[in-house]
Amino acid sequence: MSALASTEAADPRYAGLDAWEDEAILSALLDGQKRGLDAVTTVIPDIARAAELAVAALRAGGRLVYLGAGSPGLIALSDALEIPQTYGIARDRIVILMAGGQAMTEELLGGPEDDTEAGAADIAQAGVGPNDFVICLSASGTTRYTVAGLAAAKAAGAKTAGIAGNANTPLLDQADVAILLSTGAEVISGSTRMAAGTAQKATLNMLSTLIGVRMGHIHDNLMVNVTADNAKLVLRATGIVARVAGVDPDVAADALRAANNEVKPAILLAAGAKNPAEARDLLLRSGGVVRAALALMGQA
Repeated sequence: MSALASTEAADPRYAGLDAWEDEAILSALLDGQKRGLDAVTTVIPDIARAAELAVAALRAGGRLVYLGAGSPGLIALSDALEIPQTYGIARDRIVILMAGGQAMTEELLGGPEDDTEAGAADIAQAGVGPNDFVICLSASGTTRYTVAGLAAAKAAGAKTAGIAGNANTPLLDQADVAILLSTGAEVISGSTRMAAGTAQKATLNMLSTLIGVRMGHIHDNLMVNVTADNAKLVLRATGIVARVAGVDPDVAADALRAANNEVKPAILLAAGAKNPAEARDLLLRSGGVVRAALALMGQA
């Protein structure tokens, strides 16, 4: 119970908070959010290790599986949905498992968090196996659904990461990579969607971004595998093609259209590839890395 107390404890500094002035309450809440972000600093090596395992899974034809309950489940959902859009990773390579299922996005209930059988069953139904990487989130580190899901994933041969706010808890003890976010007591006792949630969100932002970088979907600091499916993103993609290929926007736009709005082959077309087929062949030979493909063209 001592481990649980760190995220469930009532911090005496905030006694009487309900009688404080609005600005004082908001300042305290902001301070808590900052502490949440500070907690991420010490786990950067662990996030890097998790990204390494995730990239290995994706390159082996496996999937990223997000597993969570309650607020951590919603945070995981947000990150998972962004990856195909931002980095062009195929949607069937991302799996989202939440206690209570997608209905939790309409009404968040606490009961499903305690469903141990559902945690294991969801992993089995998703067909999780040795090529997959499972990211498990729980502020307490003891959520029954999430702990059971992690154990089932390991039994199926998958590699796992546990992200939690308390040391010496089942989620962290069993995970291949343990990411301990020591956010401590919340300003509002037990409201772990606050500092703990902020730390979880930052951790997932960093993890999925590093995965995108190592998968070859970033060139310099540009999203070269973004899914350009609306006007804003087509404009962004055109700018990326122009900048990387060193061409005018009109040339970049023509290349993007010829490449069916796919940024990587459009860059190579704008840089001198004869046709989309040649551009895609260059990407295949370079492992999908734009910098390497440009080097094959003698332009890196």
